[in-house]
Amino acid sequence: MRTIPLLLIALTAAPVSAATVYVSNEKGNTLTVIDAATLKPIASWPVGKRPRGILLSRDGKTIYLCASDENAVQVIDRATGKVLADLPSGEDPEQFTLSPDGRTLYAANERDAAVTAIDIAKKAVAFQIPVGVEPEGMAASPDGKYVLSTSETDSQVHWIDLASKQDVAQTAVGLRPRHAEFTRDGKAVWVSAEIGGTVSVIDVATKQVTDTIAFKPPGVPADKVMPVGVDFAPDGTTALVSLGRANQVAFVDVASRKVTGYVPVGQRVWHLAITPDGTRAFAANGLSNDVSVIDIATRKVIATIPADKAPWGVAIAP
Repeated sequence: MRTIPLLLIALTAAPVSAATVYVSNEKGNTLTVIDAATLKPIASWPVGKRPRGILLSRDGKTIYLCASDENAVQVIDRATGKVLADLPSGEDPEQFTLSPDGRTLYAANERDAAVTAIDIAKKAVAFQIPVGVEPEGMAASPDGKYVLSTSETDSQVHWIDLASKQDVAQTAVGLRPRHAEFTRDGKAVWVSAEIGGTVSVIDVATKQVTDTIAFKPPGVPADKVMPVGVDFAPDGTTALVSLGRANQVAFVDVASRKVTGYVPVGQRVWHLAITPDGTRAFAANGLSNDVSVIDIATRKVIATIPADKAPWGVAIAP
């Protein structure tokens, strides 16, 4: 009888995601397309200048991409990689968020100090709202009531009430907030502070910070711990936080808000995303020009995938 090596059995038995991963390369002006099953890059698509924020459309057919130096949000066909449209987005869009119904994009405009609402079907600006200086992170509440913008200079989260189209409240967080992410149940929002070195947990009902999560990866100087990206596992129990120049990704228990471990990754890890099946995370490493693939069960990097110059954002399509 032919003996099958144990390693081959282990690889065959391991869960394999059928997802496709899209990585924006800020200095390469490209998108790297990765097959999540083979963990290989399968395409490189040219896009607008300085691509950063990236999202999947609700119907899964297109990619939305902040082309920051084009002052546009680009609509990219997933089947062909072609840019279908440039949506007007205000000056220097950094990140954006999508309304729960998928009809409106809300883009943070750093040079405008404003948030621009874009009607996707009409390819037009619906309205623009002034917010704090250097808006960066964006998040839409699952109930559709609020859009949040983080102000890097003011170190605040601005709450935009969509019914009144007004900036109705501000929540102070750590220095230089970069990203905001609602928990799966919509009851809290987590905001990373790059210079503060923390993640603030904000109660949505009160708009107050209830917890502040600090990070101390072994052997890493405190000034290198610069949280940026945050994503939650599909079951809502675990959060992953990219720690910038610490070259680490932190695992955090959502219920207790306690850090449960760290995984070393590439250099200057920016944003990350978790596959829909919850088995893997893909982290964009801006200085090493690659993507680290983390096996969530074992908390180990199982592959390093080459990208273009300065990979920044990650979106995953099932």
